[in-house]
Amino acid sequence: MALYAIADTHLSFGTNKPMDSFPGWKDYVKRIEINWNNLVTENDTVVIAGDISWAINFEELRADFDFLNNLNGTKIISKGNHDYWWTTLTKMNAFLKENDFNTIKFLFNNSYEVDGVSVCGSRGWFFDSEEAHDEKILLREVNRIKTSIDSATSDEKIVFLHYPPVTTQTNCQEIVTLLIEKGIKKCYYGHLHGGAAKYALNENINGIDFELISADNLKFTPKLIKR
Repeated sequence: MALYAIADTHLSFGTNKPMDSFPGWKDYVKRIEINWNNLVTENDTVVIAGDISWAINFEELRADFDFLNNLNGTKIISKGNHDYWWTTLTKMNAFLKENDFNTIKFLFNNSYEVDGVSVCGSRGWFFDSEEAHDEKILLREVNRIKTSIDSATSDEKIVFLHYPPVTTQTNCQEIVTLLIEKGIKKCYYGHLHGGAAKYALNENINGIDFELISADNLKFTPKLIKR
């Protein structure tokens, strides 16, 4: 059993917003499918850290989740800034059940144990968020990350966020402080694409290894986190 991760799959089977026109994204869905299934087995788990789909409701989402559900392994999904379909956990779990999407789970105020590792995380917060800066929103995200970490039972806890908590330009001190306080040693994030990836920090800061896992940055291949 191995743990992998990727972010920003930006699927659009049910909408008309394919990413193929962006530099480096040509045939990205087929590349994800081939690379994923060549690497991931049915016994493995893949965390997808946000921006799963361009859908805005479950009807548009269904085809994207059908694609994900049929990829190898179990998928643990968290929210990104473009996941407008995201709603309550009760409604999302009902959607999974109704459509027999039995390889997909949601990371939302909870955590999952994967072969001795606790998978934790949330969306996070970033300076270019589409939401107006609001202390309440920031505190909500900090509390969600804390709730996720506190629910974990393994000694090794790995945090997956959509927004980068640190970049070359700025950092979200509230989230970084929480990660330090909780003894987190590894944190993976997405959101940064193309030229924006130059602002990513892939290094150890305050004892935490941070790394960008956006799909294009990984050449549309899930990254091995732990085997």
